[in-house]
Order: sequence, then structure tokens, then C-alpha cells
Amino acid sequence: MTKEAPRSLLEKLLTVAVQRVQPANCLSAYLPDPPASGRVIVIGAGKAAAAMALAVEHTWTGKNLEGTVICPYGSKLDTQQIEVIEAGHPVTDQNGVAGAINVAEWARAAEKNDLVLALISGGGSALMTLPVPGLSLRDYQNINTALLKSGATIHEINTVRKRLCTVKGGRLAEMAQPARLVTLAISDVVGDQPAVIASGPTVPDLSTAPDALSVLERFGIVPPPAAKHHLEDVQPRNGPSAPVDFRLIAKPLDALEAAADHAKQAGFE
Repeated sequence: MTKEAPRSLLEKLLTVAVQRVQPANCLSAYLPDPPASGRVIVIGAGKAAAAMALAVEHTWTGKNLEGTVICPYGSKLDTQQIEVIEAGHPVTDQNGVAGAINVAEWARAAEKNDLVLALISGGGSALMTLPVPGLSLRDYQNINTALLKSGATIHEINTVRKRLCTVKGGRLAEMAQPARLVTLAISDVVGDQPAVIASGPTVPDLSTAPDALSVLERFGIVPPPAAKHHLEDVQPRNGPSAPVDFRLIAKPLDALEAAADHAKQAGFE
């Protein structure tokens, strides 16, 4: 069997890997049944948020949808019902705050018979930010920038982020109660832990405020007084009390396996 030229093969491997985890190709199988009565509210954030929202609209044609998702600048798509807000990444900006306020308002507006569909993907932690009371956006940005430059892992960075934000670490799920909440997530982190993907806005937070302080100390980052006070004196909640319906629709290994399968079909072991 004649093998493909290396460049052509590599390009195909990349293409099949990316296509395997595109929301248009993997999201619909994980959608829950629409509610018999009540609204469908779509919220979320991440680098794939706009593509996920568009996939929901294409799958649920004719269904009334409402809500807001946040994506990076340049990745907005032409959704018809779900609002898409572009914001800063990897350092959040005022658009990320405005988007987070909008998302939080949708979550709080949900009622018992409503379905809240949370679309979460990598990058959501930076894109959807609402600093805790007393902490300015500038101070939050400075802490985030210092962490990104420090060499800290994404697990460590998100441990701090979710302790200084009012929508991370399960708090978005708390806002949506008593509505039914279903999270569809695309992972970009090693281990695919729900609490780490986008700082886990809809799942219980297993980290603690002392954990966040420990990360800052380890990398020599001195938090501003408001952040230090919050981490030392405030006891944040740990997320939803109700069972979590979290559906991981795509992960890095899926993309790698798709590439591996294509390579085998091309004659490689």
C-alpha cells in the first residue's frame, strides 16, 4: 500500500482530530429532552461556547430558546436566539464581567419547570468573571496575569480564580435552583475533572480558601488587601446541594483517538 506524503497525512490527522470534538458533531447526542412546560434557558462560557450554542439551535429547531453565552473575541457565530457576547481571554475584561452579570441574571430568573442548559468549555474561567464584592476588576486582572506568568498549572490557577469570583466553583448552579440544570462540557484539561473545566461553575467546589492562599504563597504572589481579606475571613459556599447532571461531550483523548484511527487506516501502527 502506498502511503500518503507526510504533510498531507499530518494535515488530515489534524482535521479529523478537530472535527471529532466540534460541537456540531458531538453535542446533539448529549442533549436532554426539552421540558414539557417551562422555558429553555441557555447559558455558558468558553472558547467553544458560540459553536455549542449554534449546535443547540440547529438541533432544537423550532424550540423557543433564550439566554447568553460568552466566547473569545473573533469567535462569535450567527446564532438566532441565544445571545453571544465576546470577551477577553486569557485575561478577563469588562465585557467578561458584563457577560457574567447577564448569565447570572438568566440563572436567577429560572423557575422550577424551566431547563437551564449550561454550555461550558475551556477558557470559560477567564471569559466569565464577576469578582467577589470589594475586589476590583483591575485587582482581579493583576492576580490572574501574575498566575499566568508564574508557571502555575491550570488546576492551581483555577483554584484561585473560583475563590475570587461569584459565578465559579458551583455558584452558577446555586443561582439556577430550583430549575433543572444540565451541563454540557468540552474539556481542555488533563484529567477532565468537572471542577477544573472553566473553574467548574456548575459543579461542587472541592478546593478551599486556604488552598487558594497556598497557591499564591507558593508562587510569591501578594494579593491585594480585598482578596486577602476574602480568602482569610470569608467562607464561600461550595456549590449546588442538588445532584449534578454533568455531561462531558468531548475531551482531548477523543481527538487523539480519532487521529490515531485515521493513521491506522493509512497503514501506520
